[in-house]
Amino acid sequence: MPVFTRDRFTWLAYAMLGYYAFMQSSLGPLIPFLREEIGMNYTIAGAHLSAFALGMIGAGLTADRLARRWGRWRVFWGGGAGMALGGLLLMFGQSAPVTIATTLGMALIGSYLLVMIQATLADHHGAHRAFALTEANILASLAGTIAPLIVGFGQSSGIGWRVTLVVGVLAWVLMAVFNWRVPLPEAAVPARKSTEPEPAGRLPRAFWAYTLVVFIGVSIEWCMIFWAADFMRKVVGFSPEAASSTVSLFFFATVIGRAAGSYFTRTIPTGRLLQIAAVIVLIGFPMFWLGRVPALNIIGLFVSGLGIANLFPLTLSAASSVGAANPNRASARISTAGGLAILITPQILGTAADQIGIQRAYGIVAPLGLAILLVTFYANRLTRKPV
Repeated sequence: MPVFTRDRFTWLAYAMLGYYAFMQSSLGPLIPFLREEIGMNYTIAGAHLSAFALGMIGAGLTADRLARRWGRWRVFWGGGAGMALGGLLLMFGQSAPVTIATTLGMALIGSYLLVMIQATLADHHGAHRAFALTEANILASLAGTIAPLIVGFGQSSGIGWRVTLVVGVLAWVLMAVFNWRVPLPEAAVPARKSTEPEPAGRLPRAFWAYTLVVFIGVSIEWCMIFWAADFMRKVVGFSPEAASSTVSLFFFATVIGRAAGSYFTRTIPTGRLLQIAAVIVLIGFPMFWLGRVPALNIIGLFVSGLGIANLFPLTLSAASSVGAANPNRASARISTAGGLAILITPQILGTAADQIGIQRAYGIVAPLGLAILLVTFYANRLTRKPV
């Protein structure tokens, strides 16, 4: 097996994924300030998250077609430019329809960049794709952790929350100026034997099984990201400030978890690592959800983050591997699954919380963790079957 090498394109892909994660993660903490500024209620403010998810879905359904027509390079850099432009427009939006539409466009065009990063990294590193994708998501986690800190700094210093988007846009400009000539890997389409039954361009059953794991994993992750602070405040009894600070431990855990996952991909098969990650979630989540001592809730939140950290990058690697015959389409469909998860599941939990309370509503996450374990087992069996 060839040695894993981080060349200039690899570092560019890592940095651009960090940029995407930074811009995406900035929306959550800045929306409350935007809500107060232009007078939105919570329902309308929450529509920004739905708009972003819809944009991701749209990109997932169309990115492979755009890549075939325009090429990966144009879709890659065009997606990054679209997200930067969306950030600039969001800074100046003064009404809810404008800011929601801007968020939708920002996600739609920006997520073309996400699809291309996933597809090109998987193609470029081949057998080392699990290591590369997990390593890339470590940087994405770090960038996502920094965004809320800049929002808080901007507000407390009097500069304002808009400085966060300025930082993101400037980061894209610098990357574009110094790297726009870097070539992107072309799709590595393996040769097919005449006896193979899969038609060209069709994705195998194992791919769709792993894509279901992506949907479930992203559902769990965003239920924690979006509602954990509220849970710590209303159920555990923390102040709003303490609850928000405590949730930063979840993001810290994802960085540690992905670093560990990246290391273990060298020696442990991806499918087995996915099952281990699901077991960690099943250990940590009950402590977070059912703990009656704040320290136990905090430990459970941290342990859950360790497991959740690797659900997306490892499943992305597994799905990209079995969908290697059509990498652009595979990456696009995975992004669609992630967008659907962000759109649907946190909203279901929030609606349930209005009816039965947030602690009971969080009960939907436990069976999702078990489902990941079972579906991963099924997907792993499919990959071992002869084609």
